[in-house]
Amino acid sequence: MADPDLSQRIHFGEEIHPAKSATSKTYNKDPSISEKNGFDIEDHAMQIANADLNQKKKQIYGDIGTSPLYVYSSTFTSQPSYDDLLGALSIIIWTLTLMVSVKYMFIVLSADDDGEGGTFALYSLLAKYSNIVRRDPNVAGTVKMERHLTNDLKPLNKGVRSLIEKSVVARIALKMFGVLGVSMVMADGVLTPAQSVLGAIQGIEVAKPDISSATIVGVSCAILVLLFAIQPFGTTKIASSFAPIVMIWLLFNACSGIYNLAKFDHTVLKAFSPYFAGAYLVRNGQDGWRSLGGLLLAFTGVEALFADLGAFSKRAIQISWLCLAFPCLLLAYIGQAAYISQDATGTAYTNPFFNTVPPGSFYFSLVIAILAAIVASQAMITGAFQLLMQVMNMSYAPHIKLVHTSRLFHGQVYMPLANVLLMVGTVIVTAAYSNTTRLGNAYGVCVVCVTLITTLMVTLVAIIKWRINLFIVLFFFSVFGALDGVYLSSALTKVPTGAWFTIMLAAILSFIFVLWRFGKESQWAAEAEDRFQPSHLLTTGANGEVKLTPAFGGGTVTKVDGVGIFFDKVGDLVPIVFAQFVKKFSARPEIIVFFHMRQLSTPSIPEAERYVIQRTTIPGCYRMTARHGYRDSIVSPDLGRVITEQLVLFITRDRTSSASSASSVDHSPEVQAELDVINKAARAQMVYIMGKEQMTIKKGTNFVRAAFLWLFLWIRENSRTKMADIGLPFDNLVEVGFVKEI
Repeated sequence: MADPDLSQRIHFGEEIHPAKSATSKTYNKDPSISEKNGFDIEDHAMQIANADLNQKKKQIYGDIGTSPLYVYSSTFTSQPSYDDLLGALSIIIWTLTLMVSVKYMFIVLSADDDGEGGTFALYSLLAKYSNIVRRDPNVAGTVKMERHLTNDLKPLNKGVRSLIEKSVVARIALKMFGVLGVSMVMADGVLTPAQSVLGAIQGIEVAKPDISSATIVGVSCAILVLLFAIQPFGTTKIASSFAPIVMIWLLFNACSGIYNLAKFDHTVLKAFSPYFAGAYLVRNGQDGWRSLGGLLLAFTGVEALFADLGAFSKRAIQISWLCLAFPCLLLAYIGQAAYISQDATGTAYTNPFFNTVPPGSFYFSLVIAILAAIVASQAMITGAFQLLMQVMNMSYAPHIKLVHTSRLFHGQVYMPLANVLLMVGTVIVTAAYSNTTRLGNAYGVCVVCVTLITTLMVTLVAIIKWRINLFIVLFFFSVFGALDGVYLSSALTKVPTGAWFTIMLAAILSFIFVLWRFGKESQWAAEAEDRFQPSHLLTTGANGEVKLTPAFGGGTVTKVDGVGIFFDKVGDLVPIVFAQFVKKFSARPEIIVFFHMRQLSTPSIPEAERYVIQRTTIPGCYRMTARHGYRDSIVSPDLGRVITEQLVLFITRDRTSSASSASSVDHSPEVQAELDVINKAARAQMVYIMGKEQMTIKKGTNFVRAAFLWLFLWIRENSRTKMADIGLPFDNLVEVGFVKEI
């Protein structure tokens, strides 16, 4: 008689391959063994090994489109009963319907901020309809506040808006929700490409069980490096190449589902009744609740779908999901359930996609699954770029180089530094974790946190912007909030076994974002002391002599031949660099131009509409705002010539009703005199003056605040400035240094 406790003394290492008999046949039998049928030690040991291997082969992916590869294997640890299978299928069907089709397609996608999506876009949208943020003075003039009048809001809606505007706790909470949402999506963005590609490559083990782990990891890393290497081509070109892959993948899933449904068990269609979902949770109790941590993977990727809104139109996403992806995925899940319900071997659930494909299509399915995993990774990479751009625009992250890759969509961008960091992170994660079982334990918590944060913020948008009745909004919030909360509570059980990694990464990113914003607000407060009207700095005597005001010493300001172009960050009042220049040198160029650049969310602005010019109270001084699109090149070596031409056009058109060129119009003596001064100054010299601001921490600042400010200054000194690639001739460039205490 064999030792009945043998199984308790069999241990396995991390590298487990299918156990084989002397005839090299892999065993996948039902492990139930009785003395009545005999007991073979070798068979028993091999069955235990293969059962453990099935757990090792669970595949976890991070995109809705690739979820048919793994959901059932992530939910069940043994062959499910028919009732449990129906219950799981019913939960998947209704989660996709409520969470994705209803909540995201018809509600969340409508809460965009000028075409941008994501939790930070929601925060930015709320900031336009309520006073909850302190804005960057450099861009405050470009933000259009659309706050509804008090009398236009219902009393309860008005009360909610007043609460978040007056409560410091509410404002901080909203800020943290926005930052956490972005950080969690980006943290999962490091894992998703690794999970998707590594999991698909592991499908090779089905055909070649003896393939080494090192080979799988090496191939996965090579594919990931190649994927990140093609990012400079832009989302449009990449998406055009990937679109056929996605369509083939989804249609193949649909065909497989129809085949399995027709051949095996059409009775699984009963799962469309929500009764089976409820019965599953009631019957299984705590185990059923825990299994939601695997079932939630059916909709992971929905957070990237919303974040990618800036790269694609709302209508395109809705049509793609409702007309293609949603029905194909439903057919895939239903077909897999039909096959598993009739599976005599009891092993189909361990690899539901590859085990349920129609006969003769395994190798095709393997190739298309790998390609689909690459597309899933691309979706997350695009979303990460989108979110990082939003974070930079809201002054929550230091500026890094950003390249717009589309003439149609403002949100289609490429960030070289972010691309390299994501690539390094995903390759390290792939090599360190080496299999998707470990990765799977780290995945899912951040996704559900983001969906819950999205539900909360869209609720506020519905109350404050859409002005929907509060009770109607609360009804939908309770439904979707409860759905998010149940899934989140189950996903949190993964924290000790791996989810701590993404939470830690999200916490680090959140800290950096909040730290940068804290430092910028301190910088704005310090710079506000030097913002004043020109009359506060200079006065003009009766004889035309320009002097400093008594507040700045009252000295005479001499005039120097030439045109001085002072770069202005804000676009109103006196630029700090000009005030510092005049105070230090007691001199001013003969022609002064305060030059401010204002980028708009459009590819290009016609040159005739690009420049807005005003006179100031300082003689010979003009304020010029260059409104430009993200594809326009403004700063170039011939910027001085362009500015001079625009000044000439402004002066001539200002005094005449004709739109003809300056050279073909007879000017009045006053206009001609002004033109002569400008042309003479332009011929003398053209000088570009920029500020070089050095910040120090005020003495007496408490230790904690000083430590945070020191970190901010360290990041600032080691990050890229917005004018890093200014492209101006160095022999005409002057930097004026000054120190500000924060």
